Amino acid sequence: MSAEEPDTEAEGEDEEDIRYFVRIGQTDLDGTKSVERSLMEMNGIGQRTARIIARKADIDRRAVIGKLEDEEIDGIVELVEEYADEVPEWMVNHQDGYFDGESTHETGNDLEMARRRDINRMKMIDSYKGVRHKRGQKVRGQRTKSTGRTEGTIGVNVEAIKEQQAEDAEEGGEE
Repeated sequence: MSAEEPDTEAEGEDEEDIRYFVRIGQTDLDGTKSVERSLMEMNGIGQRTARIIARKADIDRRAVIGKLEDEEIDGIVELVEEYADEVPEWMVNHQDGYFDGESTHETGNDLEMARRRDINRMKMIDSYKGVRHKRGQKVRGQRTKSTGRTEGTIGVNVEAIKEQQAEDAEEGGEE
């Protein structure tokens, strides 16, 4: 029995060593997932970007992020913040900014704010895409003949027809 006790203590220590939340930027990541999976939870970071960050940080992408040392997590945070400087310009998600002309890689809330700012600018200058955004229509050239309808019902409303026929029958029977 004494041989089993240290094993249970070792397992308990492993569970205590894990951080359940790892904060990167303004996002709390799940510490029980792998580095790649938890980085993909951030807005603006996909699978390819997560793999590149893990490779540049010299960390196994399948390692649990909650069990990493503070230095390794700091390295990941630094690479996420400086991702645009580490990769070619075509790999970033916000190329040729309108005001400064620089290409940046936005993550978290910054990505949503940049997207909203770009859409508002298109609406103000009444570009084609801006007009489509204003009207609530599809913007990227999708078909709109049969999809994207927001008002009324599509097709024949069988229940309404049956109700109308029943009302007509009752009125005809009463007379």
